[in-house]
Amino acid sequence: MNTRRKLVVGNWKMHGSRKGNAELLEGIVAARPFGCDVAVCVPFPYLAETAVALAASDLRWGAQDCSAHEQGAYTGEVSAAMLHEFGCRYVIVGHSERRAYHGEGDQLVADKAKAALARGVTPIVCVGETLAQREAGETEAVVKRQLSAVIHTLAHCASEMVVAYEPVWAIGTGRTATPGQAQQVHALLRAQLLAATPHAPGMKILYGGSVKPDNARELFAQPDIDGGLIGGASLKAADFVAICRAADAT
Repeated sequence: MNTRRKLVVGNWKMHGSRKGNAELLEGIVAARPFGCDVAVCVPFPYLAETAVALAASDLRWGAQDCSAHEQGAYTGEVSAAMLHEFGCRYVIVGHSERRAYHGEGDQLVADKAKAALARGVTPIVCVGETLAQREAGETEAVVKRQLSAVIHTLAHCASEMVVAYEPVWAIGTGRTATPGQAQQVHALLRAQLLAATPHAPGMKILYGGSVKPDNARELFAQPDIDGGLIGGASLKAADFVAICRAADAT
């Protein structure tokens, strides 16, 4: 039986406004309490206001990326130390959009995860295959390669990360992996973690890819799916709260 506490994380991506964010966060806070852990990962300019809005609650906040470097002449970059100052609990690293649009490779993602942990920020490490890779039967090889780089780099600290499986073909497309397809990959990732650390049974593996209120409960009921990394549905308080309630019920 899965006794891991569910985690639901909203990824706002490059969306938001001061007024809209305030209303969204107010709606989420008003729906408390939740029976799962809940967090939102917001664009950098909104970290301070998010920290203030959630400070009196048990909801957590995070960022959507960080630099692999501690400090220096890296214009436009944000370090894990800076995120820590804002009280960030989480940071997403290796999201498929970063890999595709910014050319981030497996080792850079691993280095970012290491930098985050060094500053006490939990990395949410994303792995996932494209549609072409799935159709070519390469899903297992791709996700294992992506996760292996992070496991190797984090070494004995690997158990401190959160893993998120996000099939690229199901992100923002309206297509969703079936619960069975998602569970199959989650079980594969769990087995890979088990081979690397004795703490793997307690590690969280989230599913990301068009999770919505009407499919969340069935996805979260799978034995190795420990919650979700939520994109579009995290921008509407009612939808995000409904997904959190689905996690409560599983």
